[in-house]
Amino acid sequence: MPCANLCIFSAWACKIKPMDTLNLKNAPSAVLEENIKLLEQLFTDCQDFNGRRIKPGGIGAPNLYIAYLDAMTGRELMELTVYKRLFEMDWQEVTASSNQNLYETLRDRGIASSDISEAEDWEMVLYFLHAGETLVFVEGFTKVVVIATRGFPNRGVQSAETEVCVQGSREAFSEVMRFNTALVRRRIRDHNLKVKQSRIGRRSQTDIALMYMEDIARPEVLKEVERRLEEIEIDGILDSGCVEQLIEESWLSPFPQVQLTERPDKAASAILEGRIAIIVDNSPFVIIVPVTLNTFFQASEDYYSRWQVMSLTRFLRFVGAFLAVSLPAIYVAMALYHPTMIPLLMVNKLAEASQAVPFPAVLEIFLLDAAFELLREAGIRIRNASGGTIGIVGGLIIGQAAVEAGLVSPIVVIIVAMTSIATFAIPSVNLVYSFRLVKYGLLIMAAMLGFFGLWVGILVMLIHLASLKSFGFPYLLPFAAGEMNDYSDMKDSLFRFPLFSMKKRPFFARKAQRDRM
Repeated sequence: MPCANLCIFSAWACKIKPMDTLNLKNAPSAVLEENIKLLEQLFTDCQDFNGRRIKPGGIGAPNLYIAYLDAMTGRELMELTVYKRLFEMDWQEVTASSNQNLYETLRDRGIASSDISEAEDWEMVLYFLHAGETLVFVEGFTKVVVIATRGFPNRGVQSAETEVCVQGSREAFSEVMRFNTALVRRRIRDHNLKVKQSRIGRRSQTDIALMYMEDIARPEVLKEVERRLEEIEIDGILDSGCVEQLIEESWLSPFPQVQLTERPDKAASAILEGRIAIIVDNSPFVIIVPVTLNTFFQASEDYYSRWQVMSLTRFLRFVGAFLAVSLPAIYVAMALYHPTMIPLLMVNKLAEASQAVPFPAVLEIFLLDAAFELLREAGIRIRNASGGTIGIVGGLIIGQAAVEAGLVSPIVVIIVAMTSIATFAIPSVNLVYSFRLVKYGLLIMAAMLGFFGLWVGILVMLIHLASLKSFGFPYLLPFAAGEMNDYSDMKDSLFRFPLFSMKKRPFFARKAQRDRM
């Protein structure tokens, strides 16, 4: 439940006195001075709070109090729609020719804006104020006029950074929820596209929107998503990643059970498949549910280029995923337990290279892989042109220096480098993190039991994946339980079939809405 100290500014900027006597469910007072006194007390030491008493000229003009938060409100828009209009009105003529009371006259004729709403209790008053709207209190009335004048800073629509594609849209989501819903609606011009908005966070009061196709999305999935969101009880939601962790089913699993995207075309495509997009204000990443392991290997440009080329690319992603999770373990198993599987000439070279190395193969891989992970993190933190250079040049220098110093063998440098390169072939960053973690588990199993340990580790991973579900859908669809949709989902799995052959929507959609072509 919301509490009295609803303001969410940092302590140094806004020290709000607790209002033990204030019930947020109560309506504002009809006495204007009482409302002014309460607001001024609530926003003590808040220098960005602005409140002004005004009385427009002319007989019959009401006493008004206009309140807003600086920098959260579009100043120019507010002055044009509120102040200019109010002071230009002939209130005596308006009130004489109208059967409305002063409040209705102000609401319907005194404000030059098409987006006007009302707040009937203090909870809504404070919410709209923090959201950047302008509030108009009228003497003698308990309702408050809310004018849409949001104008907080934002970086607009920019290009995608984590999901770069060669062919396709360059637009990416921003931190403003309303911009994001508009980017999706621009791509799906259908009245069945619904946007359900709510708020999460007792103190942050973060706006959140569900976007889905009413006639395609499954009602039971929509209800489950709404139920999980309603059960979230937390002070603040600052990013969609927080929502992701609070609505997933198995928090112990390293594998993501929701999908994050910053591309509007990808979100629109998922919505047309019957999935639900969760848009969180202040976050440029949109959550898509439900998901399967297969969806993490699908990229936007897969459907914008010829199917032959993208089928090969899709297959290479799966190969890259396998190498990223198992290549170091395969090398350790062969080098320690099964050297006979290596060609004789290569065995001799490996033996010569490893003689000068004081560490076992497992420790070599751990040390060098840790160095590569540090370089990767350093490159991520340096968000400019030098970030990638640091990762590449640093890796080459460290690898060469480690070989010359006799700390690692050249084959280990190749193995670790190939593993790192393979991870870049996976479109989903969250899935890459999962594989990087599972990789160490398989490496330890291979170091203990050789190929037997590697197969056991892979079997345990597959059993875990088979047991996972995302909002009721098997995680390994369509590789498992593909018969539920007559195996049509296999046309968009390891390989991407031609678009004209993918006539059915995935299993996410309602049964009556499976046909899309």
